[in-house]
Amino acid sequence: MLRRIIQIDEEKCTGCRLCVDACHEGAIGMANGKARLLRDDYCDGLGDCLPACPTDAITFVEREAAPYDEAAVTAHLTARAAVGNVAEGAPARSAPTSAPIGCPGAAPRTLPPTPAPTPGSCPGSRSRSLSSAADASPANTAAAMPSRLAQWPAQIKLVPVSAPYYQSRGLLVAADCTAFACASFHERFMSGNVTVIGCPKLDEGSYTDKLAAIIAANDITSVTVARMEVPCCCGLERAAADAHTRAGKDIPFDVITFSVTGDVIG
Repeated sequence: MLRRIIQIDEEKCTGCRLCVDACHEGAIGMANGKARLLRDDYCDGLGDCLPACPTDAITFVEREAAPYDEAAVTAHLTARAAVGNVAEGAPARSAPTSAPIGCPGAAPRTLPPTPAPTPGSCPGSRSRSLSSAADASPANTAAAMPSRLAQWPAQIKLVPVSAPYYQSRGLLVAADCTAFACASFHERFMSGNVTVIGCPKLDEGSYTDKLAAIIAANDITSVTVARMEVPCCCGLERAAADAHTRAGKDIPFDVITFSVTGDVIG
């Protein structure tokens, strides 16, 4: 299949191994002191290794390549950990106590609950709401916090390139998880914008062409990327940035990064 995948320029590579450590799928190894792509199906095409390379020896190319195979990656990382995580041509390293399997952004984690208020010395002095329990029902909560989604569909792969609702609005390119992590996402970030969502880890191909076409064909006033802190969201940010450049419009471009607890951290 034709897809985006990394390419390593051995002339520029200094053998620093930073890309090897940055690749969470174990797609990059060392041979004769140079980094190399071990197998096409280990590379997810998201490019976590690109920012790690100090000499810009890694670039994206679009070519015929085997599709990304998460099962093969899992087996590869498990086998590598079992033999001490020895990369090709590199000194042996001690095996980690827990080898990463696949994308760290997909690793399960438990989020801390919201702390309960500290009770006062007298139970009778605690503030309380006297409204009925029905007032806190999901239906009433939804009515009090209306959706700010400006259009349907919202998935990047499904939205049309041109539509009236794009005109004179900002374009919010949001990772699927952002609205679930941040409780106030609708009011704070979606209101007044057209929101399109996607996940580069789950969707095939790149969003760049579609987003560039949307920006070029409509009166978009700004482009904002809402992404999670996890590495796989780099692909969404990069696609939107490339689309913004390719569209050739002098409009603001911004990136908002959320922690998994919903806080804005960048």
